[in-house]
Amino acid sequence: MTGTRPTRMELGAQGEELALEHLQRAGMELLDRNWRCRAGEIDLVMRDGGQVVVCEVKTRTSTRFGDPVEAVTPTKHARLRRLAGMWVAEHASPAGGLRLDVVGMLFHPDGTHSVDHRRGV
Repeated sequence: MTGTRPTRMELGAQGEELALEHLQRAGMELLDRNWRCRAGEIDLVMRDGGQVVVCEVKTRTSTRFGDPVEAVTPTKHARLRRLAGMWVAEHASPAGGLRLDVVGMLFHPDGTHSVDHRRGV
């Protein structure tokens, strides 16, 4: 990252990378990353056992405007559900089902970070 303060895109990319590492340590397998279509983008598509998991990653440097996972509004949630259906239609249908997760990444002033992984939102 450039300088002492990362750009919004750099911060998001770093949060997404750390979220991916967290999910892989939890035993999940990466199927797709930054999948795009005309309706939007899915940050991460993972496999957790037999389930396909669509993960939205939200990264923040403070909770001034709320917790990162609170940024997934009902409208965003509905769009993620549509995108998940589109991803499944383009790929193999998940025999074990489909799940939506949100991973909140919070970077602290001391350089550490915390992860809030919410399954099946």
